[in-house]
Amino acid sequence: MHHVTKDDLMAEIERDRASHIAFLQAFIREPSPNPPGNTRRAAAVVTRYLASRGIEASIVAPREDLPNVVSEFEGGRSGRRLVMNGHIDVFPVGDGSGWSRDPWSGALEDGYVHGRGACDMKAGTAASVIAFSYLHAHRGKLAGSLGLTAVSDEETGGRWGSRWLLENETRWHGDCMINAEPSGLQTVRFAEKGTLRLTFTVRTAGAHGAHLHKSKSATRIAATLIDRLAQIEAIVPELPESLRAYLGRPEVRAAADHAMGFGAADILTRPTLNIGTIKGGLKVNMIPASCVFEADIRLPIGLDAGRVMQTIQTILTDYPQVDVAIQEAASNASNSCAHDHPMVGLLARNAEAVSGLRPIAVPSLGATDCKFWRYHKVPAYIYGPAPTRMAAADECVLVEEFMTVIKTHTLSAWDYLTGDG
Repeated sequence: MHHVTKDDLMAEIERDRASHIAFLQAFIREPSPNPPGNTRRAAAVVTRYLASRGIEASIVAPREDLPNVVSEFEGGRSGRRLVMNGHIDVFPVGDGSGWSRDPWSGALEDGYVHGRGACDMKAGTAASVIAFSYLHAHRGKLAGSLGLTAVSDEETGGRWGSRWLLENETRWHGDCMINAEPSGLQTVRFAEKGTLRLTFTVRTAGAHGAHLHKSKSATRIAATLIDRLAQIEAIVPELPESLRAYLGRPEVRAAADHAMGFGAADILTRPTLNIGTIKGGLKVNMIPASCVFEADIRLPIGLDAGRVMQTIQTILTDYPQVDVAIQEAASNASNSCAHDHPMVGLLARNAEAVSGLRPIAVPSLGATDCKFWRYHKVPAYIYGPAPTRMAAADECVLVEEFMTVIKTHTLSAWDYLTGDG
């Protein structure tokens, strides 16, 4: 066998373009909304694809209707272990209203593949599966090993997916992990904000709406409390100076704003407060005896939930009518890994070689399964397509970006597992 070069790999991937698009279309056409979460048919598309390339995969299903497809192989000699991760489950579509075509069409039109999950993240998961298959074909040239984890429970917290795999099977930890969640071709993501979800309950006696001398209003108490909770956004995280300086660089701020919308750079290093729901009162002419509201607080790197809760408890000393409860299952610590890890350089250089765009490492505002690897001290990085109408009607992905992600992940894994670059 001749010496395989990265140019050979690029040519092979480009030659099979039609097959990659067909795989993505087939993957989208098997609905896998979570909730409710039955992903078996979509998972079967992945196992069939791998089998067609002579690759054996296993199903790990701690919950039967949420199978995780896993595979691994050893290279020609010992070395580092890299893991690729993506998810099979997608956001629900409800009754499909607002869509200009069937949400599960997988239609190819004007250079885009359409359908729920197109960018979040069936294109990314398909790209990882495809990259894994090319590396498997040339495994004799690689040092170390490669693992693939296509999981079925990302959208509802990971309990039956990535989190389960990492807590129960250490072979999926690896020395590094790469993922193709939608990030936009101009960024590599190395960190994520944490979430602190809270339920506040206000209780008063209540009374007739004209008798304000008899009872305080639960809704008016809630309104003043919400106003006070904005103090949370002034808490300053404890960031290492080198990271604070990095995140302050003009090119890093510009990349964050470009990828996530203008103003994103300003809140990457600050906590934010969103009052997601509020319910109170029975009738317009009654003083409400109760009001319940939910807060979604996003925690930047360097700020833990404990510090935020101290601030909240101090505020609540002025509100004896209020209780607060943490939604434990929906709360996760912020997480990060090195913004200058060798993998960041490999992804950046290969992405630039493929697309002409050199991505810059920035944190994410939202959360992905990368957090579970980072909680286990494994560096985890995201490079994926643009989030075009992610979680909205008419979600789609640009074929050219899908191809770029396949090539970039294949070449970066190749470099990591051959010691090149």
